[in-house]
Amino acid sequence: MAQQFSMEWARDILNKGMAKAQSIVEDPAQVEELLAKLQEKMNGLPDTVSAAFTNVPVMAAMVKSYITREYTDVSPKVIVSLVGAFLYLVKQKDIIPDDIPVVGFADDLVIATFVMAINEPELRAFSEWRDARAAAAAEDVQSVEPVEIIDVPIAEA
Repeated sequence: MAQQFSMEWARDILNKGMAKAQSIVEDPAQVEELLAKLQEKMNGLPDTVSAAFTNVPVMAAMVKSYITREYTDVSPKVIVSLVGAFLYLVKQKDIIPDDIPVVGFADDLVIATFVMAINEPELRAFSEWRDARAAAAAEDVQSVEPVEIIDVPIAEA
C-alpha cells in the first residue's frame, strides 16, 4: 500500500480528474459550491490531522481570488490542478475512508501535499500578493483622518 500513496499515484489521481476540474473552473457557481464543500470538510477534520492541512485554505483563497478576477497572475493550469485536488478531498469515496481515525486522511494528505509541492512558487507568489494587498489596505485605513463627532441634543416631543 505504501507505493500506492506515492507522488506518482497522486499525479495519476489528479490527471484523471482534470477534465472535470476544468469544467468546474469555467463555472464560478460550481467553484463556489466546491469551495463551500471543501470548507465544510476542513472544519470537520479532527484536531489530530487538521494541522497537516494548513495550506489548503491558502490554495482555496487563490482559487477564489482567481475566479473573482482579483488575482489573475497565475496559469489556469495551476487553478485547474488545485480544483482537481479539492475534488478528491471532498469526494465521498476515497481509497481509505475518512471515517477510519487518522489513517483515513492519508490519501487526502498525499493529494494536498502533491498539489502544494507542484504549485509552490505560484502559491508563494499569491501569498506575497495577498500580504502586500492587506498591508496596503491597513495603510489606507491608518491614513484616514478622524471624524469629529458633534453632540447634538435631541428635542423633547
